[in-house]
Amino acid sequence: MLAKPKPLIIVESPAKAKTISRFLGSRYQVKASMGHVRDLPKSQFGVDVDKGFEPRYITIRGKGGLVKELKEAAKKTDRVYLATDPDREGEAIAWHLGEALGIPPQRAQRIQFHEITKDAVTEAIRHARPIDMNLVDAQQARRVLDRVVGYQLSPLLWRKVRPGLSAGRVQSAALRLIVDREREIQAFTPEEYFTLELSVASDPVLVAEYAAPWGEKGRLTREQAVALEAMVKPQDAVVVRSVKTRERRRHAAPPFTTSTLQQEASRRLGFSVKRTMSIAQQLYEGLEVAGEGTVGLVTYIRTDSTRVAEVAVADAKGYIEATYGASFWKGPDTRPAKKRPGVQDAHEAIRPTSVMRHPDSLKNSLSRDQWRLYRLIWERFLASQMAAEISDVTTIELGYGDHVFRAHGAVVKFPGFTILYQETQEDEGQDTRVVALPVVHEGQQLTVVSLQSHQHFTEPPPRFTEASLVKTLEELGIGRPSTYAPIIDTLLQRDYVRREQRKLVPTELGGVVVDLLQKYFPEIVDISFTAAVENQLDRIEEAELGWRDVLHAFYQPFKAELERADEDIEKVALPSEQTEETCAVCGRPMVVKYGRFGKFLACSGYPECTNTEPLVEKTGGVCPKCGADLVVRRSKRGRTFYGCRAYPTCDFVTWWRPTEKICPRCGSSMALKRKGRQDTLVCLKEGCGYEEEAQ
Repeated sequence: MLAKPKPLIIVESPAKAKTISRFLGSRYQVKASMGHVRDLPKSQFGVDVDKGFEPRYITIRGKGGLVKELKEAAKKTDRVYLATDPDREGEAIAWHLGEALGIPPQRAQRIQFHEITKDAVTEAIRHARPIDMNLVDAQQARRVLDRVVGYQLSPLLWRKVRPGLSAGRVQSAALRLIVDREREIQAFTPEEYFTLELSVASDPVLVAEYAAPWGEKGRLTREQAVALEAMVKPQDAVVVRSVKTRERRRHAAPPFTTSTLQQEASRRLGFSVKRTMSIAQQLYEGLEVAGEGTVGLVTYIRTDSTRVAEVAVADAKGYIEATYGASFWKGPDTRPAKKRPGVQDAHEAIRPTSVMRHPDSLKNSLSRDQWRLYRLIWERFLASQMAAEISDVTTIELGYGDHVFRAHGAVVKFPGFTILYQETQEDEGQDTRVVALPVVHEGQQLTVVSLQSHQHFTEPPPRFTEASLVKTLEELGIGRPSTYAPIIDTLLQRDYVRREQRKLVPTELGGVVVDLLQKYFPEIVDISFTAAVENQLDRIEEAELGWRDVLHAFYQPFKAELERADEDIEKVALPSEQTEETCAVCGRPMVVKYGRFGKFLACSGYPECTNTEPLVEKTGGVCPKCGADLVVRRSKRGRTFYGCRAYPTCDFVTWWRPTEKICPRCGSSMALKRKGRQDTLVCLKEGCGYEEEAQ
């Protein structure tokens, strides 16, 4: 009797395949497609516009052997489950797999799960379905539209600005946001204003800020501040006009979506968006855990929903009540649900697959970054199911004639979720103080101790960080959570934007490209247009629009704009970026040039002198071994480290950013070491051991 063939499950990654194989056992064979197996050709346009934007898909280079292997495995079984990610791109990958393996969409066994656990995968197998072509068409529309824009607009930039540039429907809108913000900052004119602090005798001393009737929100002109300081003298009396206390309930933030995870990991852990998504993918696909084997630790990481499965809520309730007490459990949320426009709500929020898997139990199984991100997800989810923080907030109003001063304070009565988790804020300047005020009563007279004025200047809007850019893109409906990481990465790689102290600053090149696109292709950088395209993609998914119709409506005006721009735009002459380096051949200054493989240094005396050198980024520090410059380097995985410029003669390297500061103990360079949110300067010389708090 012949053995019954094992069903074949195809997933994207080997890590996911390993995790699923562990708990399904030998009853199934699980193989990985290594992501997409078919795509548009890289070297050609690959879209036949005249035939209704028909895409020409080819097997991705290097995937031929893998496709052949999957075909052979599929022939030997009567059931092939396509278990790619539960989103549009995952649906498209499943469809491409089906096409490559000869499985029609209506006969395909498509399964999807939102966490890689035995129960979730087993349940998904029981509910296999055909491929959803509406999802596939929505993804095809995005892919073809981006190909049309990228492959027809980018060559224009190569000819008119610089080789190697790119333009994209979403990346160009994001670049415009960064450029517009920078120009707003440059055009900003600071305005002077003053605030006043009144100190009165009490236990403890009561400090109140000027509120009314002069100024706006307590902001005074110099003349007003001087007049009040001359008016209010020490030993004068002020009267307590009112004392009001109210109860404030501060609710926990909901569990993470993709966007909020990217923002919080940036603020709290210092992770780039790209790094966050890479680590989160590892946690989702499964990691080796001591005593358990390979385990998926978090649910699906590409989601815009804060919804949570009932079973997870029940598990959280049990853990919270057992660990903190019944009073810390929130109970059913009676507040009306807020749903942002454009939220698909296809998957639940990002959460641990089991709240019983405490972060401390995984510390020896995960890398430091994996553990920190897992702990963040675990704490955020658990906190979202906990009771609100309850505080008594008191406002004391003091009167001096017609002038009013106010003091605010708060005392926590019940910590609620804050016993576990505190959400960080992008605006570090906001007042989150918890202050206990002295006991005073209405009508009581208090004696003035002092009145102090403080000079301020209005500030421009801050530059975008990765966190604040992601937040803005989401609010404006530009792109989708899964696209934010590649958007930012592309802007950095193309030299449109650079990082300065975790801020995103546009380069001159970025400004030139935005100006050119705004003049000739206003729709490409128009925020509302980019958001409207996302809405159209959603409507394709809902079968309300045809994907070819959307492309046709976009292409005709775009083609006309492209032809006009090619005729009108003159070659843009970008000034050479000067450096302090001198040519080793002729002694003239070296300038930064751009080639096929990125930046390099070239002699400013070209064509008389053709000397070129690799471009290195100096840190300001010097090597403690040989005294050469310490420069920025990149590992094979793209991680930044710092090494001696004299390599390979000198092999000194460090993960800490060298600075120009000199160690007072031994005279070597010091480096900036970040631990959590604390910055420390440490000496780079082995054996010195000197360190100090960074200012």
